[in-house]
Amino acid sequence: MGRKRALIRYCAIRLALAPLMLWLIASLVFILLRVAPGDPVDAILGNRANEIAREALRVKLGLDLSVWQQYSNFIIGLARGDLGEALVNQEPVRDIITRSLPASLELSITALILAISLGLLVGFTGIKSPESNIDLAGRIYGISTYALPPFWAAMLMQLLFAVLLGWLPVGGRFPPSLIQPEGSGFLILDCVINRNWIALQGTIRHLVLPASTLAILLSGIFSRALRINLERVLQTDHIQAARSRGIKESQIIAVHALPNSLLPVLTIAGITIASLVGGALLIEVTFSWPGIALRLQEAISQRDYPVVQGIVVVIATLVVFVSVITDLLVASIDPRVSY
Repeated sequence: MGRKRALIRYCAIRLALAPLMLWLIASLVFILLRVAPGDPVDAILGNRANEIAREALRVKLGLDLSVWQQYSNFIIGLARGDLGEALVNQEPVRDIITRSLPASLELSITALILAISLGLLVGFTGIKSPESNIDLAGRIYGISTYALPPFWAAMLMQLLFAVLLGWLPVGGRFPPSLIQPEGSGFLILDCVINRNWIALQGTIRHLVLPASTLAILLSGIFSRALRINLERVLQTDHIQAARSRGIKESQIIAVHALPNSLLPVLTIAGITIASLVGGALLIEVTFSWPGIALRLQEAISQRDYPVVQGIVVVIATLVVFVSVITDLLVASIDPRVSY
């Protein structure tokens, strides 16, 4: 009971500190955007606009206010759940995020499932034949995939599977010749609910290439984590005792060693799924994937302060809550974990 109370207290403290951390992140983003070179008015009107038009737009967008007033309005609106409006088209930032976030989550979750499956397969295969050529190949795979530049890997996948072989679309999220189903924004789920199997096929074809590219880049992390932890667990006393009883090595690995080696993988997965939402920028840009990372890149290039601030706050919120949920899962699975 004491351990449960300690865990609940730890998570309560983390959740209580979340608003403070989000405020710090929002304040830092606000400051960095204001000191960075570039002017939203120039991004919207261009450099040839006259001073009267520029000043009128500045007043309309609220950029004529002092930095302190802009900051106060931003923080007060954030406390109310109001992320403001985009400077470019005056669209509510909440609507932009609501429209873009499902695409990033769909890509991230699919890529994470593929990455975990591929990483565990490589790591498990290597540990079954330690110091063999298979094990060496798995180690090289883990290091090389982690070191691959994302934009280079994405362009290579496009060149091979879209341009040369013509198996998959080169970019986008949905076939332009079809009508996109309405619903939650998760196209696979919406296609299944509407029983639109043609649209589902097109959605999956567009998803395969970016998700596979991202999965390959991430799988090396999981393969190395599983390989290292399996090697450590296999040297413990209870594994040696199982071997002395004549239990097969494959059964020892699968039944006794593997479950104890998956906790670090669970922790990495929890951290990765949150950071992927905003961290897959190069993948989304290369594949023209209409997710929140691509929208963030567009907002930065347009100096659209409210959109950048809103997206960063939402990503930070996801990271905080996913990390807390991961801590809960790890603590509930492993009784050795204490807080």
